[in-house]
Amino acid sequence: MSIYQPQIITSLSEVSEKGWNDCCYNDNTGHNPFLSYQFLKALEESGCATAKTGWQAQHIIIHKDNIIVGVMPLYLKSHSHGEYVFDHPWANAYHNAGGKYYPKLQCSTPFTPVTGRKLMTLPSENEKEICTLLLEMAIALAKKFEISSLHVTFAEEREWDLMANHGFLKRLDQQFHWLNMEYGCFDDFLAALSSRKRKNIRKERKQAVAEDIEIEVLTGKDITEYHWDNYFKFYLDTSNRKWGQPYLNRIFFSLLGSYMSEKVVLIMCKRHNRYIAGALNLISDDTLYGRYWGAVEDHRYLHFEVCYYQAIDYAIRHGLKKVEAGAQGEHKLARGYLPTSTYSAHWINNPSFRNAIADYLIHERDAILQDQEILTSFAPFKKD
Repeated sequence: MSIYQPQIITSLSEVSEKGWNDCCYNDNTGHNPFLSYQFLKALEESGCATAKTGWQAQHIIIHKDNIIVGVMPLYLKSHSHGEYVFDHPWANAYHNAGGKYYPKLQCSTPFTPVTGRKLMTLPSENEKEICTLLLEMAIALAKKFEISSLHVTFAEEREWDLMANHGFLKRLDQQFHWLNMEYGCFDDFLAALSSRKRKNIRKERKQAVAEDIEIEVLTGKDITEYHWDNYFKFYLDTSNRKWGQPYLNRIFFSLLGSYMSEKVVLIMCKRHNRYIAGALNLISDDTLYGRYWGAVEDHRYLHFEVCYYQAIDYAIRHGLKKVEAGAQGEHKLARGYLPTSTYSAHWINNPSFRNAIADYLIHERDAILQDQEILTSFAPFKKD
């Protein structure tokens, strides 16, 4: 009888790329690029997600007969930045009560609010058994470190339910996703919208490129270091304004291009032979994930064109099922992106603090569901 052997690693260099990625595979969506060995390795090797930046790897690996059969991306964190599921009020309350909230354990992809399996298993193995072992190992690690909490963010719904059975609190939030209803072209998508919304999108697309703006859609070997140099300027402009300092450095984008350029879709805007704006996207077998946008010139509607309409157009042309355009943004609703639930789970060590958060989350979930219902009623699609 085979025995599962758990391991904690502090660097991806301790395991094989194939072993990790074989577990990363999902029968429904294929490989999620943000959970791939290559993406996480680029974050680690560039110095973006390391102990120095408050993201110390504590990845859990499960072996069986010297084969990796389960992985859980896990980090020991000294802050709550770069997560997009905000627990800062919890941290403040914990500190005000005399406790020490940090460090905490965080299961997520750094700086990336993308839904995906966080308890990843080899498809041929007993999924529930291995997922349970991964959770038990994570909880044991939290107790060993004597820390306040363990968080799993942007998980899949079925993981959410499993984690609740192991004492995790369930938290609900929402993003806006675009769904491909087997459209043959962008005009087919527009035809599904109300007349007023359809006319508005056509107006925005026309005005976005009115000032001699050219749009390039680049992927694979077409993306050069010159493109990354220009794109990084745009990324810095946005991150400096939003967060005060960028999470990612220039080296990361070179590594991203080197390790997984075939999964990158870089949309760049050029005016008078000079790049002025751009947006980064990654793709899985069925989804386009819109990420960082930036610009050094301000042009009305250009952000909508590059981040939303170009993403939709690309997804339709390549037969992708959906577009995930990142966190927040009710303005996405008018452009065909619908409210979609996202799931996180939270293990809290202190019983009194846990009970207080549990009560809060019940009310928060109700509010989120009510908000989704209202927002969906304002969707731009034709009414039956």
